[in-house]
Amino acid sequence: MASGLAQSDVVRLLAEPSPDVRTEIAEKVSITLAEGTIAAEEIAIAQDIVRILARDVEVRVRAAVAQNLRHARTLPRDVALKLAQDIDTVALPVLTESLVLTEQDLQQIILLGSGTKQQAIAVRPDLTEAVSHTLITEAQAPVVAALMGNRTARIAERSLDHAITRFADDTRVKAAMVHRHVLPLAVSERLVHMVSQELQSHLVKHHDLPPAIAADIVLSSREQEIIHLSMGASDESLRRMVAQMHENGRLTPGLILRALCTGDIAFFEAAIAVRGDVPLGNAQMLIHDPSRRGLAALYAKSGMPQALYPVVQTAVEVVDETGFDGNERDLERFRARVISRVLTTVDDLDPLEADYLVAKLGSVLLHAPKVPAESVA
Repeated sequence: MASGLAQSDVVRLLAEPSPDVRTEIAEKVSITLAEGTIAAEEIAIAQDIVRILARDVEVRVRAAVAQNLRHARTLPRDVALKLAQDIDTVALPVLTESLVLTEQDLQQIILLGSGTKQQAIAVRPDLTEAVSHTLITEAQAPVVAALMGNRTARIAERSLDHAITRFADDTRVKAAMVHRHVLPLAVSERLVHMVSQELQSHLVKHHDLPPAIAADIVLSSREQEIIHLSMGASDESLRRMVAQMHENGRLTPGLILRALCTGDIAFFEAAIAVRGDVPLGNAQMLIHDPSRRGLAALYAKSGMPQALYPVVQTAVEVVDETGFDGNERDLERFRARVISRVLTTVDDLDPLEADYLVAKLGSVLLHAPKVPAESVA
């Protein structure tokens, strides 16, 4: 590309002001100004030429100025602002990279409402908190998602909180927020209840969530995994899976209880059989013995916490009395029966003595939608 503006170029510009010549001159003067190789007294002259070219009727002339001066600190601010307010072809290089534009300039352009220009601003390096907040307040979801993905953008906690409220139903924005390198604790706590299991896992691994919230996410994920793997599996496949979990130290009392209370009786049977070291068939007969003496004996042999036994017995009784009817929301109604029965019959359950899961399970379901009495009887 040609560079080095000469007196002959000025003569050509005056003698033959064609679009081609003006574009060539625009490139030369812009490069010369950007390189900073001219004397101080010549800078002012070059800036005046740039001012004229920035008002040229030819888009390619203005675009040449914007493209070649997008990094230049010698670009006059008034010219930078004029270019930034031009059509997208001219404006985007300046909006994305020019350091001449001020915080107030950027906010003014955001308020004009062009999504393309807002997007260019959203990916600029080192955005201030004020500019980020204006984007979150004024721009649409794709722009705000791009802002959240900008690792150098500074975003205040109040702005992140506003983004969660404004884009509560937008997966793109929430996912981009989850993947930010740093999130305030309060923001993480709000997000964790609004995103998918995959994004919850990312929050647990990469952000400083309170242990109770992190535990709840992990347990919920395990519940889904267990039910997905064990429902419909053969007895032998289920036994192998549970035995492997036991060998790896993952067959915990809390996990077993959660599986039972969420309808996976087959997993519960296999888990108690493995922990108690008895054949699955024998375990099934003992668990469902109407006197419950077999359940109590096997439960003790399996090394499960005695404090949880009333919950287990109540859940098994619900299974034996009602089972599943195969109708819509069968699993949800079964869970409601179990929890309703646990909360109304196990009077001496102390959450401090039980697994965290029991306390959380009761807390969550106490706030769940009410189920008609006839559905939980």
